[in-house]
Amino acid sequence: MIKAGIIGSTGYAGAELVRLLMGHKETEIVWYGSRSYIDKKYADVYRNMFEIVEDVCRDDNVAELAKEADVIFTATPQGFCAGLMSEEILSQAKVIDLSADFRIKDVAVYEKWYGMEHKSPQFIPEAVYGLCEINREQIRGTRLLANPGCYPTCSTLSIYPALKEGLIDANTLIIDAKSGTSGAGRGAKVDNLYCEVNENIKAYGVASHRHTPEIEEQLSYAAGETVTLNFTPHLVPMNRGILITAYASLKKNVSAADVKAVYDSYYKKEKFVRVLDAGVCPQTRWVEGSNYVDVGFVMDARTNRLIMMGAMDNLVKGAAGQAVQNMNLMFGLPEDMGLDLVPVFP
Repeated sequence: MIKAGIIGSTGYAGAELVRLLMGHKETEIVWYGSRSYIDKKYADVYRNMFEIVEDVCRDDNVAELAKEADVIFTATPQGFCAGLMSEEILSQAKVIDLSADFRIKDVAVYEKWYGMEHKSPQFIPEAVYGLCEINREQIRGTRLLANPGCYPTCSTLSIYPALKEGLIDANTLIIDAKSGTSGAGRGAKVDNLYCEVNENIKAYGVASHRHTPEIEEQLSYAAGETVTLNFTPHLVPMNRGILITAYASLKKNVSAADVKAVYDSYYKKEKFVRVLDAGVCPQTRWVEGSNYVDVGFVMDARTNRLIMMGAMDNLVKGAAGQAVQNMNLMFGLPEDMGLDLVPVFP
């Protein structure tokens, strides 16, 4: 059995990790870390775990946790994981960080966009970006895993095949994104109150959202050149889900069948990426509660643009599900273990 510890287990992503790992037959959770609820029963924080989880919440002492666990998940704010990372910890346990601390290779870019000094830049070169469908082999051998952000996961998987094959002009890319409110975390914030969110939709982080450099970096690898793009997220009144719509000018004279063949060739062996038929638009309701990403596209001959779309659950494939998928790869288990989840509807 893999012994797992979760720091930040009472946040939304942490709670989703608990839910998924409770159904993972090769994993035992040995540490429910939560600075806010130390010594409180986990099931008293999340009553859906009543008579399922009997443990109490513990602190965020990662050095002590590393002695008990084989893998540590840090579902924590930016800066936490980088602030405690050490060779001693990594020599005892693998670390899967759900924050942005090790996602961006250029430390100056991280410090600019996140407004903080990186406390352990010496570990950035060895950290592997955990987008399983693209970096699978590197993931298998790492001890420090940077779990991708939710918007970057959906954006990259929706755009990657077209960009990698040179079908679109990278410098014309515009990404419009929508997310449910769980993406903002469980902390009390006025902007996330029911009356503020209900019956409303708003753009936020316009031209400044922190996921922008992460998306640009990953798409630059695909394009083989530096990609600069516009990324605009929006908050919508639903609990879960991300929908992205990306626009780019076509560089090649291709048909819809040609584009579909490209996407099929990239994802035909990928369980968790479902390529929809041409013209079918992804919807968040068809992926909720699952680790699937539905991708699709529409060709606009009038403007000579390819419109690429993706939908996924921000807490599963966008956070906890992808973290479990990465754990499976890191420990040589079947990649879909514990993730064979049929989307929930209604």
